[in-house]
Amino acid sequence: MRLVIEAASESEDVKRKIFANLRTSLRPETIVGSNTSSISITRLASVTAHPERFIGIHFMNPVPRMQLVELIRGIATTDETFESAKAFVARLGKTATMSEDFPAFIVNRILLPMINEAIYTLYEGVGSVESIDTAMRLGANHPMGRCNWPTSSASTLLERDAGAARGPRRFQVPAVSAAGEIRRGRVARRKTQRGFYDYRGEKPVPTR
Repeated sequence: MRLVIEAASESEDVKRKIFANLRTSLRPETIVGSNTSSISITRLASVTAHPERFIGIHFMNPVPRMQLVELIRGIATTDETFESAKAFVARLGKTATMSEDFPAFIVNRILLPMINEAIYTLYEGVGSVESIDTAMRLGANHPMGRCNWPTSSASTLLERDAGAARGPRRFQVPAVSAAGEIRRGRVARRKTQRGFYDYRGEKPVPTR
């Protein structure tokens, strides 16, 4: 089996350009996967030469520690492509779960409302950044707190694709969230050392 997996930044435009450029570089039998955490597999597949051999292969982060891989079929993905991807995941010693091609798939669709609620909890004064993150790590056994979870791009995509601005609160991106700060030109993520924590020192310091 020949398999190529794209793992570029979570931008549909970036990913589409990559797949379009690959059209003439791959053998016809090659399976193409995307590690996207939220973007429609059907839309991404539409720019490839063989959408029937295109599939979402979403590794949970951090990849070396997390055992789950989401497999997402587009509208054209064949059974053969799916079974080949499933066998690949098994050879890696990981467990595959199958998601339909809906915004944010399974894990992020469930996780993002939880992150949003953590931000609302902060915004409404129920707890500080530190107390919320400590509560989720030690009270819910989550590997990291909700206020420094870097899924803002997936959150904005879910809001856009699900029409969440008109929908229930669980899919509405809070204005003080990482996604909200991105919209205002402030990228609130660990890599830029800004956000709900200040990462410029030896240890992260809550900013709220």
